Amino acid sequence: MTTVLVTGGAGYIGSHACKALARAGFTPVAFDNLSTGWAEAVRFGPLERGDLLDRAAIDAAMEKHRPVAVMHFAALSLVGESMQDPGRYWRVNLGGALNLIESAVAHGVKNVVFSSTCATYGDQDGVVLDEDTPQRPINAYGGSKRAIEEVLGDFGASHGLRRVIFRYFNVAGADPEGELGEQHQPETHLIPLMLEAVAGKRPALTVFGEDYPTRDGTCLRDYVHVTDLAQAHVLGLRWLLEGKEDRVFCLGSGTGFTVKEVIAASRAVTNREVPVVMGARRAGDAAALVSGSRRAVEELGWEPQHSSLRQMIGDAWAWAQKPGYQR
Repeated sequence: MTTVLVTGGAGYIGSHACKALARAGFTPVAFDNLSTGWAEAVRFGPLERGDLLDRAAIDAAMEKHRPVAVMHFAALSLVGESMQDPGRYWRVNLGGALNLIESAVAHGVKNVVFSSTCATYGDQDGVVLDEDTPQRPINAYGGSKRAIEEVLGDFGASHGLRRVIFRYFNVAGADPEGELGEQHQPETHLIPLMLEAVAGKRPALTVFGEDYPTRDGTCLRDYVHVTDLAQAHVLGLRWLLEGKEDRVFCLGSGTGFTVKEVIAASRAVTNREVPVVMGARRAGDAAALVSGSRRAVEELGWEPQHSSLRQMIGDAWAWAQKPGYQR
C-alpha cells in the first residue's frame, strides 16, 4: 500500500485525515509528539512519536516508512497565544516545517499537502476570502503559516517539491461513525464550548459582543465539517499524485453563521437550552470572516456533504456524550 506521513496525525483534524486516507487505500503514518494529540486516536496506521524540531526523528520516520507524500497538520494554532508568545510560534511552526520539508526533499518525497489557514488573510472583514485575496496576517499564527507557504514555494523552485495548500477557518463536528472527535485541552472552539455548557461541564457559554454589524449583532464565522475537510485533503493528495500543478484551495461555505445562529441550532439538535453569559467584545475579533470554496468544488470535485450546521452540531453532540480520550 502507498504510505503517507501525516504530521499531527494524532490530533483532531489529523486523525480524521488518517481515517480518510485509510479508506482511500493509503497507509497513514501519524507523526506526532502527543503534546495536544491523543495516541488513542491513531487507529488507521502506525504512530511514530516524534517532534518536528527533532530532524533526526523525522529522518528516521522517512527512512522507515518511505512515504510517497507528506500531509502536514502539526502546528501551534491558538491565535491569542501566538500574540502573547510570537517567538514560540515562529520557532515551532516555521522551524518544524522547515525540518520536515528538508527531510522530505532529502528522502526523495516530492509531494506535500499543507494544512494552512485563512488567518493568513488577517482582518479583512465582511468579504468572502478566496485564493486570490491578498494575505495580510496580523498575528504570529497566521504569519508563520504564510511563511510556510512561501518556503514550500521556494523548495518547489529549487528542488521540484510539489504542493497543494488548503486555507480554511473553523473546523467542527466529529466522525459521524463515532470513532473520532474533538477534544482539546484547553478547549477554545465555539461548538465544543457550547456543548460543554449544555452538558453542565461548564457554567455557561460566554458570547463576546452582540453589537457587531451582522444580522443579529454577534460575530459571524465560517465552519466546515471535519470529515469534509479530511476528504478535501485526500483529494488534494490525489491531485498531486496524478501530476497536476501546484494549487491553493480555500475551503468554506461562503456564508457562515453567527454565534446566535449556532446557539439556536444547538437548541434544536440537543433539545436543551444553552446557558449563555453576554460578555464584552474581544480585542481583534472581526465582525464577519468567511471563505469561499468554488475552486475546490470545480477543480477538485470536493463535495462538503456533512457541513450543515445541524450535522456539525449533531455529530459533535454525539461525540461529547461518549467517554472520549482521557489523559
